[in-house]
Amino acid sequence: MKILVTGACGYKGHILVPKLLKRGHEVIAFDLQWFGNYLQPHPKLLVLKGDVRDIDLISLEGVDSIIHLSSIANDPCGDLNPKLTWEVSALATMQLADKAKRSGVKRFIYASSGSVYGVKEELDVTEDLELKPLSEYNKTKMVGERVLLSYEDDMVVQIVRPATVCGYSPRMRLDVSVNLLTMQALSKGKITVFGGDQVRPNIHIDDITDVYLHLLDHPGITGIYNAGFENISIKDIAKLVTKYLPVEIEITDSNDPRSYRINSDKLLATGYKPKKIVEDAIKEIIEKYHSGILRDEDHFYNLRWMEKTVLSNGHSL
Repeated sequence: MKILVTGACGYKGHILVPKLLKRGHEVIAFDLQWFGNYLQPHPKLLVLKGDVRDIDLISLEGVDSIIHLSSIANDPCGDLNPKLTWEVSALATMQLADKAKRSGVKRFIYASSGSVYGVKEELDVTEDLELKPLSEYNKTKMVGERVLLSYEDDMVVQIVRPATVCGYSPRMRLDVSVNLLTMQALSKGKITVFGGDQVRPNIHIDDITDVYLHLLDHPGITGIYNAGFENISIKDIAKLVTKYLPVEIEITDSNDPRSYRINSDKLLATGYKPKKIVEDAIKEIIEKYHSGILRDEDHFYNLRWMEKTVLSNGHSL
């Protein structure tokens, strides 16, 4: 199968693309490479550096499936430049979906976000609940979903609402809860938790990338699926870290009491089974750090890096 992966040089893309290649697929990895490119050369891999907003750069000739990971990732980054966020995460999705239909692409897998629900009181946040996105990031994801659902008669549309992803990737992210708290313990010898009672849903990076493979294997699974299997408070994540790194946990006040949970029974009912847990992610990050493969670097923090490079001096690129 020939597969276009947008955002292929991102956190998830660096784990997903090698898995696709290992399965024998031909992969076009399209990414602007704001955070670098660590993909290893492969005979069936074509890496294209480009802006997803420039639809003319994206050739869909012979492409069977699209896995659309590209977006301005997470709430703080999305709020930095709302115009850029809407162009990259919503408008570009609309253009790509339209081009996919015109080009005869048979499958479109879209990476949405579990945060589209906003803050819910319900303990079981299922796919049929009302969406109340709070940030520019959440709002563009909701719009992207609606756009793709309008193409259901033209191609197989599969939408994933992932929880917060954790675990090691060559294009690491240290601004997501599990990874952040583990790195704090490693590099600072102390964990600082703001509030701590806030609940976050989590999924290991190996599992979320396996979800995309599962959908590729099952074109009959259409529609929207939550993907997250451990709803854990920030304080309890910190305690899990100290199980392996016995450091002090400092708890300070937080002005963000928001809790997010998701229920993924619908995905589990399709036959998908997660293989890893948050503790696996913590142990992997510790091992990579101690072996010298992973360091605490600015380009692993999306907001910090975008402010320093992408959006410095008022430029949007």
